[in-house]
Amino acid sequence: MRSRMIIVNKLAGFLAAGVFALGMAIPTVAQRRPGPPPGAGPPPDINPKRGDRVRQNNEARLRSAEMDAGAEAENQKHIQAAIANMKQDFTRIQVLRNDIARNLVARKPLDYNLITEQTSEINKRAHRLNVYMLAHAPELKEQINSSDLKGEEMVGALVKLCKLIDSFTENPALKNAATINAKESDKAKVEKAKADADLLAIIKLSETIHKKSDSLRSPK
Repeated sequence: MRSRMIIVNKLAGFLAAGVFALGMAIPTVAQRRPGPPPGAGPPPDINPKRGDRVRQNNEARLRSAEMDAGAEAENQKHIQAAIANMKQDFTRIQVLRNDIARNLVARKPLDYNLITEQTSEINKRAHRLNVYMLAHAPELKEQINSSDLKGEEMVGALVKLCKLIDSFTENPALKNAATINAKESDKAKVEKAKADADLLAIIKLSETIHKKSDSLRSPK
């Protein structure tokens, strides 16, 4: 980007120098051109402000080029920051999923304090991913209300949450987003719809589990 700005500055400098030289050359050529005797014909059109206008126009074009380059640099900075945030959220959700699955496989007693924290973070990061993905999907037929979720059903809900995270993070639509071609467009749409549905389900289920585990956890 810096090299591009240097090139823009050089081009603007060459343009300004060229226009200035042309403005200086025109009166010289005009002076050499044979004309009517002194006192005959209309007086020559001499505008002392012409050079100022040319310089001001060149400076305005230069400022515009610099502003465009600066805006592009700022946009790239925001894009890179968004990509970094998405990668961080994507990875962290997988880490939390592995922690939950590891405790379930080990058949450890449910730690509602820990589950509350884990599902809260999963929900927050899934919401943030959805800011970039703008997931949209039909309303899920299976709705789980926190008041309907009993303590003994918590294991099943956590298992389902882990499977949803697996399905979402392994979706080809997220891995091949930059390499989709026309032949794969229909398949890509189906995969994207599945990713949207999984992400929305993760948001809803993690919120449900969080509310229930928060009501069951021991006070600190």
